[in-house]
Amino acid sequence: MRINPKLTLVGAGPGDPELITIKGVKALQRADVVLYDALVDPELLQYAPQAIHIPVGKRAGRASVSQTTINRLIVEKAKRHGHVVRLKGGDPFVFARGFEELNYAQSFGLETDVVIGISSVMLPGYYGIPLTCRGVNQSFTVLTATTSDGVLSDEVIHAAKYAPTAIIFMGLGKLDRVVDAYQAAGRGDLPVAIVSNGSLENGKVVSGTVDDILEKAEQEKPAAPALLIFGEGASEANSKTLYPKLELQEIA
Repeated sequence: MRINPKLTLVGAGPGDPELITIKGVKALQRADVVLYDALVDPELLQYAPQAIHIPVGKRAGRASVSQTTINRLIVEKAKRHGHVVRLKGGDPFVFARGFEELNYAQSFGLETDVVIGISSVMLPGYYGIPLTCRGVNQSFTVLTATTSDGVLSDEVIHAAKYAPTAIIFMGLGKLDRVVDAYQAAGRGDLPVAIVSNGSLENGKVVSGTVDDILEKAEQEKPAAPALLIFGEGASEANSKTLYPKLELQEIA
């Protein structure tokens, strides 16, 4: 039987296995091999019962599979077995190196496809935090706190000065330095929220301001993966304060 090597990048969503798309599930059902990230819920593998399941997750501070090895596995498994689904947390192209994997596969002549996923950037809304809100802010900035060299990104300093709302990935381990940047910009009273394990049963939000978020994080110890939200909307976590409480007869 002739093998048609193919790669499909599939976004698994931000954590809750029910947040994968229908198209993502259909791709898994057609998979011969699934290479899946550490943050992907293993429950999703039930959609590919006949496929070979290979964990290739990378986690900060832990032993993990290198990107070079992942690229090589994609090509090797596709040429040997056929359809490889690369199951990635969030969306494949948002801080997920999906383009690198796609480009590498194409350089070896593999057919490729992409199934976008719900990015973790949308997690604030899961907890009532608006990324944009009429009369509050009309834009938001998405950035990573850490460069490929493991140092604080210069974009954090820029966001601290100018961004109405900043959504910061991979920033929990550098929270103190992010806070320093905001305090240096004179924004100590800006609301902050830390979304930890977003969309999962053990998900939580730690709220405060630039000036006190370090103390609150020390008390509540949010776990990675975590998303940092710096902006006025962060004060609305799990609240419903846009309109005053009205009696039903008033609405009628």
